[in-house]
Amino acid sequence: MLRVGLTGGLGSGKSTVAAYLRELGGKVVEADALGRAMMEPGQAVYAGIVRAFGPEVVAADGRLNRARLAQLAFEGGRLQELNSIVHPAVIEAQRLWMEEVFARDPAAVAIVETALIFEVMRDARARGEKESVLADWRRRIDRIIVVTAPDEVKIARYAARIAPSDPVAREAAKADASVRLAHQIPDAEKAAQADYVIDNSGDPASLRAQTAAVWERLKAESDKNPHLMSLE
Repeated sequence: MLRVGLTGGLGSGKSTVAAYLRELGGKVVEADALGRAMMEPGQAVYAGIVRAFGPEVVAADGRLNRARLAQLAFEGGRLQELNSIVHPAVIEAQRLWMEEVFARDPAAVAIVETALIFEVMRDARARGEKESVLADWRRRIDRIIVVTAPDEVKIARYAARIAPSDPVAREAAKADASVRLAHQIPDAEKAAQADYVIDNSGDPASLRAQTAAVWERLKAESDKNPHLMSLE
């Protein structure tokens, strides 16, 4: 078994790398998808957010007004507060997902795609946590892949995805991307702690080739560790 964290800043292309790894045989889960599910009405995370941020983050249909919540978190200086509600639950869901994967295939490569592996650790330590799984990603992840790209490229990719045909909306998306990136740890710091670095500043063929090379190494490592270990 091998527990892998796939990370990279907003617009880095980590979702594309995740898709390539899935094609190659990796078991992949998206942290964002887990988080979105937990932020639906009836979930404990949803209740925690409403309790902390108040009824103004609830839309007319009873679901969260994500735009308003993001505004309060990023512009209102409450991102740590939001993350302290969401991150523990998402990481526990990741652990349970990995247990299911390894129960079916003890030699699997289980990959969590998430933008915030290093940021979760940084924020946990800022809260004074030292021994929790949040404060030390090596307790929950065996290998880290960091996908890198220049910030200007990330911002352009994000804006093109959010507003492909509206110039005004695209400029707003660029501003939003800049704010979000400011809260993320720079690529150079992440790369220095990573096991594998994939450079996504080139063409798709290069990205696919780099991903395939990393996959071969991950699979070889997993094949050497076929027995289910503790995920705590």
